[in-house]
Order: sequence, then C-alpha cells, then structure tokens
Amino acid sequence: MKRLLVIYLSLLTCHLSLFAALLPTGGSQGTNPRPFTIPALHQWRGGQGQLVLGSSSRVLYADARLRPAAQLLAADWLSATGQQLVVAQGRKAGAADVLLAYKQHKQLGVEGYTISIGKNVRVEATESGTLHAMQTLLQLAIPQPDGGVAFPCGTITDRPDYPMRGFMIDCGRKYIPLSYLRRLVRTMAYYKMNTLSVHLNDNGFPAYFHDNWDETYAAFRLQSDRFPGLTAEDGSYSKAEFRQFVLDAQALGVEVIPEIDVPAHSLAFSHYRPSLGSKEFGMDHLELSNPEVIPFLDSLFAEYLEGPEPVFAGPRVHIGTDEYSNRRSETVEQFRTLTAHLIGTVQKYDKQPAVWGSLTHAKGQTPVPVKDVLMYCWSNDYANPDSMFRMGYDLLSIPDGQVYIVPAAGYYYDYLNVPYLYRQWSPANINGKFMPARSPQLKGGMFAVWNDVVGNGISVADIHHRVFPALQVVAEKCWTADTLRSCDEWRRLAAGVGEAPGINDLGRFPVGVVLTEDAVRPGSTRSVQHIGWPYRVSFDIETPASATGSAYGEGAVAEARGTALFRSDDADFYLSDPVTGRIGFARDGYLFTFRHALRPDTREHIAIEGTPQETRLYVNNRLVETLGPDQRLYPRNKPFRMIRTLRFPLQRTDAGLRSRVSNLRVEQVE
Repeated sequence: MKRLLVIYLSLLTCHLSLFAALLPTGGSQGTNPRPFTIPALHQWRGGQGQLVLGSSSRVLYADARLRPAAQLLAADWLSATGQQLVVAQGRKAGAADVLLAYKQHKQLGVEGYTISIGKNVRVEATESGTLHAMQTLLQLAIPQPDGGVAFPCGTITDRPDYPMRGFMIDCGRKYIPLSYLRRLVRTMAYYKMNTLSVHLNDNGFPAYFHDNWDETYAAFRLQSDRFPGLTAEDGSYSKAEFRQFVLDAQALGVEVIPEIDVPAHSLAFSHYRPSLGSKEFGMDHLELSNPEVIPFLDSLFAEYLEGPEPVFAGPRVHIGTDEYSNRRSETVEQFRTLTAHLIGTVQKYDKQPAVWGSLTHAKGQTPVPVKDVLMYCWSNDYANPDSMFRMGYDLLSIPDGQVYIVPAAGYYYDYLNVPYLYRQWSPANINGKFMPARSPQLKGGMFAVWNDVVGNGISVADIHHRVFPALQVVAEKCWTADTLRSCDEWRRLAAGVGEAPGINDLGRFPVGVVLTEDAVRPGSTRSVQHIGWPYRVSFDIETPASATGSAYGEGAVAEARGTALFRSDDADFYLSDPVTGRIGFARDGYLFTFRHALRPDTREHIAIEGTPQETRLYVNNRLVETLGPDQRLYPRNKPFRMIRTLRFPLQRTDAGLRSRVSNLRVEQVE
C-alpha cells in the first residue's frame, strides 16, 4: 500500500519531471528558465534560486472576494502534495507564504494575473485571474524529498488571447453522468479552459434503426415538470442538480452553456408529441408551419429560464438552429423566423443566446438579430465566417473539419490531429478561413465531441481518452496562439502534465507494477478506482469444488452469476457474468463476455490486457479471445463497429466471492 500511495502522489504531481526540460529565456547565468505549463505563460522574467513552501506556510487573502480562491488552492494543494496550508485573511505575507491580492490590471483584463515568486508568492488579480494563477502555481510546484514544495523564483505576467476557451460535449445521444462532468470541469479549470457547452438533446440516425423514426433513439436529458414523459429514461439530470452543477462550475471559473437543440435534431420532442414532427423533412425536424411549435418551445425554455433561481443559471443559453432543410424558400423564412423568435426568448430572460451558424445555408429575407448573439462557426457552408463577421456577429470558432471528434464513427476525427492543431490552428482559423486574430468579435475556440453512432459501445472512459489530448492542445492554442516550442518537444512535455489534483480519470500511472496483493479477500477495497490503457492485470484463481449453476448448457460454473472480482463506480469485471456465467465485464449499460467460464475445482492463471482498441483474455498463458471492434451491418449496409474496451476496475471486490484469488498483479505497460 505504501508503494501504491507513492505512485499515486507521483502521478498527481507528474509535472515534477518537467522543470528539468525548460525553455531558456536568456539572461545572466543562474537565471531560472521559463517553466513548462499548459497553456504557456505569456511572460516570464526568471529570477535565481527556488522558494520552498513547507508545513508552516500560509495562504493569505487580502480581500474577502478572494477567500473562495484561497480555500480552493489549499484543497488542491493537499490533493496534489499531501501538504496542508493554513488559510487566513491578511495583507502581510511572511517568508514562504502565498498572498492573494485583489487587483484589476487594465492591460491584462479580468482573467489576467501576475505572480511574483521571491521570498514568498504574491498573486495580483481579480477573482477570475486568481483562479487561473492558482492553476499555474499547481503546475509549477516541485515536490521536495523532505515534504516541502519548491517554486522557481521569477515573475509571471499572463493573460488569455481569447476570452472563451473550451469544448462541447454531446450528452443527448449518449448519457454522460454529472459525476464525470464535474471532474471534467475541474480538469478544464486546471488548463484554464473556461467554457463547457452541454448538448442536452439529440437523436440517432434512422439508418441504424431500420429506417424507422419511431424506433430511432432520441433523448432529452433534463427533468421536465411541464412535459411529463419527455425526459429520457436511460439517464437524465434533475433540475436542481443541473443548476447546482452550473453554479459549482462557475465557482471554478468555468461557464456551462446548456443547449436545447431545435428545430432539427429534435426527435425527442416529436417522439413525445408526434404532431410537432415534420413528415416532409423527417421527424427529427419540427414542423415549422405547425402553430403548436413555438408555444411548446417557449414553454420548454421558460421552464429552465424563469424564476429567481433558474436552472440555466449562467449568462448564456444555446438554442441550436443547425442543419434544418433549406429545400424550399418558404421553409428557409420559417426557419429564420423561429431563430429570431428564440433569440428574443432567451434575451427576454437577460441571457445571451448562442446559435449554430446556419444563415448562409438558410439565406433569406427574414431578419435575424445580430446584436449580442454568439454564433458557433462550425461549417463554412452553413455559415460563411467572412459573411458572419461582416454582419457583426460575435463568433466562436468550432470548425468541424479541424476539431470535431466523433468516436469510432469512421468520419471526422476519432482523435484530434494534435500536431496539426499545435502547428497550424488557432481560433482565427475556421476551416481554412482566417479571421482577424484576437479581434474582440472573435470570442475564442472550442472542440466538440459528438456521439453520433448511438449504441456503438463507446464508454465515458473512451470519450475521456479522446477528450484529454484535445483539451490540452486547444487550451494551449486558445490561451496563447503563438507557440514557444517545437511540436515534438511540446508533446513530450505535455505527456507529463496530468489531470487536475485528485483526478485520474485516465487511470494513468508510471509504467511498471502499480499494485500487488498476495490474496484478494471477499469484500476488500482498494484506494485505486481503476487502471487505464494500456494495462495488464493477472491473478491465480482456485475455484471451489461445489457448483452454483450452469452456463447455458456449458456445464456447472464455480461462482454465482453476477459475481464480480472487481468493481468501480462505473465498471464491473465478472468472474461469472449475470447472463451466461462466463468471465466478462460491464460498463455504460453494455455487457461483454469472453468464451470462457470458470469450472468448479480448478486452478487457472488469468490475465486481462486492455488497450484503447480492445480487451484480451488469457487463461494459463493462452489467448482465449480478443474483444476488439466488432463490425455489424445494418440496413443500407451502414457500417457499425461495436467498441468493447475496458478501463479496468479495481476499487472493490464482492463479499460473495467463493474462489481463492491470489498473486494479483496490476501493471501499467508501455
């Protein structure tokens, strides 16, 4: 256990090794070189030597507005270093203290900050800037053998190039638990990403559902009291918990922009009330000539916007408005009319409306408001960025050809092209159209995760594995578009910067043995929830002589069906799965099994190897089966790959385990 704790703490402070590979900035001999952070610091003036914070160090806040930031810093400090810092109000910092002083820097804006590291640490910033300065300090910290934490002496002046930096996640086609979104927000804040766009409704493609709109998957993820039965049954958010999520994200400096996507991508609404759907363009289109549509949408948006404590508690709300048919001019004008109406609806509640850019595709005569409207520029065919810029829209760069992730779909990106983005992309580059860099009208950039192929086995762990490298590079390019290092060097150093303190969704550890146990006891628990790819988990198992049932004619099995050797909050590894009694695993509502069942009164050596593409089972050093992408064909021969990966759970063992499990060995492999 002691070895495990050391490994875990070393992971949380994995930037430890980065200080040795820094970019020199010139100056006299002994001047500290520029430290590596993501995103890169705008200005660094190196000092000499180090400042070491120890057990007697304090975090002081000179202004009550900075008290929450001071408390957050102390909590993160404890998670990252194991060191407790005293938090107190005060203006006079002693040696090796951290002082947070409120200051509005005219040249740095509300998110800018300065940090001076000498005999102590002094941060000067607004509330927003202080939150960013905290992340810089956490990334700069160098744990010392005696338990202290060192910082390179120097002065930092930092600010973002763009005010909005983030990404969009599709929770409509795949339910994403709020527990993950909360951890994601903390990791975003660690990288100074400040905007999470949450896509709350959408639907699958009918080609995967026998070309039948009634069978096609659709979901709306929010609790609705006005429209009982509208909320998805396979995963949703209550109004209270979603509002609290928005507020908690704000406290970390991250704005959550909720999106109700209409009038296309709206099958959840026509499933609920079929009269709302279009028979001409498809039931995922709302019928714009139907007089019921606008009152329905007004009532739906009002449920989350009205009252003293609205569910949509942030400053912006996204109304969708993309990919509607432009087959007829009458339809185009109806689309523009609805877009203008919903913009006004959101503005009535003192929120800024956000829209998907569609006004080139839906070019018409009906005026659509421009003032105080944020346009997500995703497709140059749907909204020509030059035209939208000239019209006066505020633009957010989210170009599909550059930053769209669609897991395991075979189009757009499965993983973003990090080298391309690092070398050639910035928010000013919208699918090859270049906007004026850092223009006040160009608000920033995002990437997107679209879960287009419903039911393809993709897990939240799979999504996060794609999100994290994208988050790192987009954070870098939205904060400071001018890169300071070669791409190869940046990627090498970025690999050593982990998630936020206390968070390890990747399940990543230093290569080697992570955990061993001589015997796995029934009902036992572990401090590590899971191990991520690539890994190898092996153990010996002796099954009892008495049988508990049969495996569909395959003979008696040693464990009761549903017995898990390991579980975590989001996955189960079964010695006897609930359906067939075979070795298998479940996560995200999917159950996958191997062609092997444990028999009574036997001894076997079991090994499981996992990668981001497949999961393999070995029995007595022989490969039994590889669960890789399983291609299936649906109507129209549309390819469909079932993804059968497993981020391996380790947190707890079932109390009902009957077999003797020994020689557990958990390894992170290269």
